[in-house]
Amino acid sequence: MLLVARKFLVRGLVQGVGFRYFTQRSAARHQVLGYVRNLEDGSVEAFAQGPEPAVEAFKQDLTAGPRFSSVDDIEEFVMDLTAEFSSFRIER
Repeated sequence: MLLVARKFLVRGLVQGVGFRYFTQRSAARHQVLGYVRNLEDGSVEAFAQGPEPAVEAFKQDLTAGPRFSSVDDIEEFVMDLTAEFSSFRIER
């Protein structure tokens, strides 16, 4: 199974709407590792690694977002796999 790592920058109404918690639940559902955090410019950054289909499904969840969010754009970056993560966490 091909493991991949991706960083996503999510722009739109994605802070103050439960986006990080939604993202953490999505990561648990798809069994991907990594983190999510708010950025100062109002966007959200998420790093996810795991089997390619799981990371792709995770990305689709980010595109939809939680109920009160509005995702305008997602930028995706191919990253190197890392042993840094044993779970998916919300970073402050």
